[in-house]
Amino acid sequence: MMACRGSGCSGFAPVSQDTARFAMLALLILLYLLCGAAVFSALEQPKEKQAKARWMQRFENFSQKHNLSRSDLESFLRHYEEASMAGVRVDGLKARWDFPGALYFVGTVVSTIGFGMTTPATVGGKIFLIFYGLIGCAATILFFNLFLERIITVLAFVLKSCHEVQHRRKGVLPHDGGQGPGDMRHRGEDSLAGWKPSVYCVMLILCVASVIISCCASAMYSSMEGWAYLDSLYFCFVAFSTIGFGDMVSSQRTSYQSQTLYSLGNFFFILMGACCIYSLFNVISIVIKQVLNWLLKKLEIPCRHCPRRSMRPGRNAVVPGHFRTRVRNISIDTDAVNESETDGRRMSGEMISMRDFLAANKVNLAIMQKQLSETANGHPRPSGSSNRHNDFSGGVGALGIMNNRLAETSVDR
Repeated sequence: MMACRGSGCSGFAPVSQDTARFAMLALLILLYLLCGAAVFSALEQPKEKQAKARWMQRFENFSQKHNLSRSDLESFLRHYEEASMAGVRVDGLKARWDFPGALYFVGTVVSTIGFGMTTPATVGGKIFLIFYGLIGCAATILFFNLFLERIITVLAFVLKSCHEVQHRRKGVLPHDGGQGPGDMRHRGEDSLAGWKPSVYCVMLILCVASVIISCCASAMYSSMEGWAYLDSLYFCFVAFSTIGFGDMVSSQRTSYQSQTLYSLGNFFFILMGACCIYSLFNVISIVIKQVLNWLLKKLEIPCRHCPRRSMRPGRNAVVPGHFRTRVRNISIDTDAVNESETDGRRMSGEMISMRDFLAANKVNLAIMQKQLSETANGHPRPSGSSNRHNDFSGGVGALGIMNNRLAETSVDR
């Protein structure tokens, strides 16, 4: 509940939309965790109890058969657990810390998958991992974000090209002629800004790409690792989403048929799958943010003592019906609601970038540059006109003060 203060109204201080959205998201995540815990407990706990009962029965049978005390057998099993942490397994697996094994390990580190089947055991290795993972994980996350940007750029180019081809067939748009390659390239980069695809279009494409990559990778893992197809799909999601439980790990045997091709295929599918799933997570988070804004709009309770004020939809809002006439698109580029060109005002509290500042004042800057050039060359402008009508006058804020000061200086000269 949000209350207001002022005009004789007493109540709590108003809660900002960002704070309310954060609190609601935290509450929904807590509820989501409780529901997930209940479901997994109901599904997995009976299996755990059965496995524990079988293990205790085998433990007792083995100790009686070989006349071993319980403490000796438990001590032996603890030694095996320590050896298992160092990479020793009962089955003959390939070496963990030769160069190919170490390369596989650092790949799981920087991708944040972290299967856990290989971990550093030395103090130097653990210290080096801290600094190595700090830089490597940050660089990989940046790579994932740039991958999503490339997808958005490609989709924008495809949408723009299809639109132009369709209009050229109707004879609406003229063919590009008489323009140099530099002009075409510059014009193409600027013209893609208005063709950003919607959030839902990108989400659909990423979903389809993730499903295709997962299905193809599962077929490869089923053939090479001997896993069931459903288990392979499970491994693909755990690996591609960088959860990395480590219960199933690919490419761990000493030898495979077509070892080189399988290694390249494993690297390709994990890389592309991780890029698609990570990008899909980013897009889904935008949709979740829109849903939260819609819920906040529905749950808003106006104060009875204060006049009703129309609330301008914030960023990423799912806009109600009476606002939709002004809304053009939900852009994937800034995950914000882009309004029509007739309303270019910025929201209060939003910082203006230097690029927008220069673009808004480019006329004043050009006049200033010309006047300074003339003054430096010894050809000042005539001072017959008043400084109020000087070309320097105008501008907003600090730029306006600078323009007026330069205007006064030019008149004095």
